[in-house]
Amino acid sequence: RDRPTELAVALVVLSVFSELVSGALLIALFTVAVRRPPRTTIAVFVASLVAAVGYVLLRPEPDMSALMAWTMGSAIGGTAVGWGLYVHHRRKLAAALRDRADRMETEARLRAEQAGQEARTAIAREIHDVLGHRLSLLSVHAGALEYHPDAPAEEIAHAARVIRESAHQALQDLREVIGVLRAPVGELPQPTYADIRQLVAESGRAGMRVTMVEEHTGAVPDRLGRTAYRIVQEALTNARRHARGAPVRVLITGAPGTELTVEVGNDAGGDPGELTGVSGTRPGRGLIGLAERVALVEGRLEYGSTASGGWRLTAWLPWPR
Repeated sequence: RDRPTELAVALVVLSVFSELVSGALLIALFTVAVRRPPRTTIAVFVASLVAAVGYVLLRPEPDMSALMAWTMGSAIGGTAVGWGLYVHHRRKLAAALRDRADRMETEARLRAEQAGQEARTAIAREIHDVLGHRLSLLSVHAGALEYHPDAPAEEIAHAARVIRESAHQALQDLREVIGVLRAPVGELPQPTYADIRQLVAESGRAGMRVTMVEEHTGAVPDRLGRTAYRIVQEALTNARRHARGAPVRVLITGAPGTELTVEVGNDAGGDPGELTGVSGTRPGRGLIGLAERVALVEGRLEYGSTASGGWRLTAWLPWPR
């Protein structure tokens, strides 16, 4: 088994002079066919045929012609080689099937891990977008209560009501997102374009000076509307965090067959240290995730500070006809 080819060649040479090695030669040919490549097997078999010619010439049979003896010996040897080749290919096929099964199992595991990672990424993005907006509302009103403890009772009651409503809504949003983890099937809860007006109104009730202008024609597709909603949501959240008190403008224009342009800008406001976090050159995690969302719909996103010290974020989203 370790050196079947060398053993078979030695027996082939001996078979020219001795008929006693014929049985061992058949076993050797079979072993070579099973354990070595077919090319090696064919070479050894051809050598055995040549050796058989030498044997029938040196040791002729009295009651059988040389051609008949050589033919019978070749047929027996060919049978042993053919059987060995059959076993060889069966073993290769079994090994290939096992390897294929292992690869398929590995690929299935990798696909499952990738799907899980994508689901976790999607959920993390939704949690960031949803809770970031709600918690920024809580931060604004909680800060107002902290810095103005002597405010009138009506303002304190209004701020407390907004804090309570925002906290309740944040819990509801969190339940919806986390509920996807427990459901066997389903999608993450997604907003629509119509929810942008409610988002702006909610920010206005929280004390922001927000104006919204819509100059587009036609119904906005769902996928496009979700992306526009997230753009406005992230921009309002950043303005609330880093430019408190500054007026914010939301402009949405476009038409089917062109682009849906979403522009959110704010003037300078808040503390200088707070503005630096937005107007700096390094984008935060929210803007990075927003750029990924825009890229998914093959759009463009630009953001940066303005000459007056404010901030502007603009996205161009392809609008199919």
